[in-house]
Amino acid sequence: QVHLVESGGGSVQAGGSLRLSCAASEITYCMAWFRQAPGKERERVASIDDDDKIRYEDVVKGRFIVSRSNDKNSLLLQMNSLKPEDTARYYCAANHYFYFSPENWDWWGQGTQVTVSS
Repeated sequence: QVHLVESGGGSVQAGGSLRLSCAASEITYCMAWFRQAPGKERERVASIDDDDKIRYEDVVKGRFIVSRSNDKNSLLLQMNSLKPEDTARYYCAANHYFYFSPENWDWWGQGTQVTVSS
């Protein structure tokens, strides 16, 4: 069982930046950030595979940067040029393998709220 704890959420005005962190209880293989806004499905934001391949959803490309510590037990998400539509609860996830669908990820944190005002 991998325990994940997110931190760094908060409220910011449009155009601002926030940095999210996720600490894992042990070394993980694939890690990702997902987000879920009220009334919407959970969607993947960015991920890093075991071989350090990085993927971004199109809506955050060029604005968000995902990175992982060398010991592979923490994940960061630098969010720049934030928009009101980025408002959501952001979740850290870990898994042995990469999947596009959130249903296939085994371990989840409790999430951290990000609110972007216009």
